[in-house]
Amino acid sequence: MNFWNQQFSSDVFKYGKQPNRFLREQAFRLHAGSKVLLPGDGEGRNSVWLAEQGHQVTAMDNSSVGLKKAIGLAAEKNVPIEVVQADLEHWTPIPASVDALVLTYVHLPPSLRPLAHRRLVQALCPGGWFILEAFHPRQLGYQSGGPKDETMLYTIDMLRSDLANIPSLRLEEVIAWEGEVLLDEGSGHQGPAYLTRYVAQGKSSPL
Repeated sequence: MNFWNQQFSSDVFKYGKQPNRFLREQAFRLHAGSKVLLPGDGEGRNSVWLAEQGHQVTAMDNSSVGLKKAIGLAAEKNVPIEVVQADLEHWTPIPASVDALVLTYVHLPPSLRPLAHRRLVQALCPGGWFILEAFHPRQLGYQSGGPKDETMLYTIDMLRSDLANIPSLRLEEVIAWEGEVLLDEGSGHQGPAYLTRYVAQGKSSPL
């Protein structure tokens, strides 16, 4: 059993059933009926909530167990979601196919992270929104969750480097923030934490 299948094997939702607070705060930016892609959405708490808001949602994850729970949660809430089981090492979304990309605690190794981020943001249509929340390297001093490998934790400068000089796409920063917050997301994220938050809007760039 892979790591995330094991993490999601309980009937209890590891990060709860409520959406990420930062996503809830930023969702006002999405126009009605937006197509939203959520890679690494695990048990589907964010995907299902966005579907409840009337958006067209695709939850992508490598965990079959997590996606099964996402489908069950969507049925419980009586909303439709699309699910895709895939690995970000190999999977590439269709370019210019979504209105928003949401990454919530999707922590990747440095050998994969820049390529995966560049592939994913190219799925944005012009005017589309990129919304990210992740643990900062300072999170290693906290006990509220996240990888214990500093190379898998994100700073704003790392994100800017990953997302620079992408052909046909320019990201205009709206929020680029690092700091401490109090997390209350199931048993997986509890207590003070040090986070990186990033919001940007995709703009067309001349080739």
